[in-house]
Amino acid sequence: MTSPGASARLTRAVSATPMPDTPQRPSVTSIEPAAEVRRAVAGAFRVPRTAWLVSLLSLALGLLLSVSIGSSDLGFGQVVSGLVDGLPGITIDSGLTSTQESILWQWRLPRAVLGALVGASLAMSGAVFQGVFRNPLADPYLLGVAAGAGLGATLAIVTGARHGWGPFQAVPAAAFLGGLLAVGIAAILGFGSSRSAASLLLSGVAVASFFTACQTYVMQRNSEILNEVYAWILGRLGTFGWSDVGLVAPYVVVCGLIAVGLARHLDVMQLGDDEATALGINVTVVRAVLVIVASLLAAAAVSVSGLIAFVGIIVPHVIRLVVGASYRVVVPLSAVAGAAFLVLADIGARNLVTGAELPIGVVTAFFGAPFFAVLLWSRKGSWT
Repeated sequence: MTSPGASARLTRAVSATPMPDTPQRPSVTSIEPAAEVRRAVAGAFRVPRTAWLVSLLSLALGLLLSVSIGSSDLGFGQVVSGLVDGLPGITIDSGLTSTQESILWQWRLPRAVLGALVGASLAMSGAVFQGVFRNPLADPYLLGVAAGAGLGATLAIVTGARHGWGPFQAVPAAAFLGGLLAVGIAAILGFGSSRSAASLLLSGVAVASFFTACQTYVMQRNSEILNEVYAWILGRLGTFGWSDVGLVAPYVVVCGLIAVGLARHLDVMQLGDDEATALGINVTVVRAVLVIVASLLAAAAVSVSGLIAFVGIIVPHVIRLVVGASYRVVVPLSAVAGAAFLVLADIGARNLVTGAELPIGVVTAFFGAPFFAVLLWSRKGSWT
């Protein structure tokens, strides 16, 4: 038995013994790093203001130079005054004659705007295809758009179709329908097999080869139209009036908004189909919608400008190097940068050779081929 005195001494000893520290609830400061991470991640998807500013200024400067430089001399200040004078509710003396105003508003400005729309279409289409197929070398013509459009335009030229209905001219309409037909066949073959990006890509290669073979056969049987077909294939932006602009603009606006809206799904799909599905994304539906959108953008551009190479590869890659790999950033900024790039390339096409105009596809390929070679060299050994 323990005496009352011993019990008291034991109680005092136990109470005096230091106890181990008990777990404490995390303070407010302990969760601050998580908040910092969330802010950093959110900031990664914002387009840097500098990139937006440079792209928009490049586009604005390119448009002004495009309508100022040419065989008919129009002063830069006169062009600016003429454009301001054309705004609703503003009347100033631009100093332009009626002939110069016709050149500005019916020739140069429509061509510059068309170049911007085509450049934006090709750049966005390339960025979307690169995201869908997780392939940095994908371009807007990946699923046979170029081959189908080329066959359609060749058939229209061979049959002598020079007129259309209303604003729809025969050659652009045939090129547009041919491009959509090729993509439609590739989509049926690709999505009807394994519904994977790889099967769709292989289907596009097969369809493009078939349509190219058909075009080559038609051209070989009608050699008298080779020059006209080659002129279309090499790309051009020659236009009078605003009809071509009116044809392309709705596709750029509608399909561009859809592509930008689905860009966040592209970011998630870079993790893989299984991971994206686990995060609640219907990969098959999203991929199909994005393929349709990118194909419409490419077909609309090709129908009015012919085949212009490397825009869909160069521009998205440059954007990634500058602002990162998030498609929430790459897709919208590619539209602006692609528009600026093609407008500036068109200035070179019209003025590099005195007394002649180079096909704009030659100018873009001249700058695009070295970039493509450097890209391949810098990524050697990493293509897995």
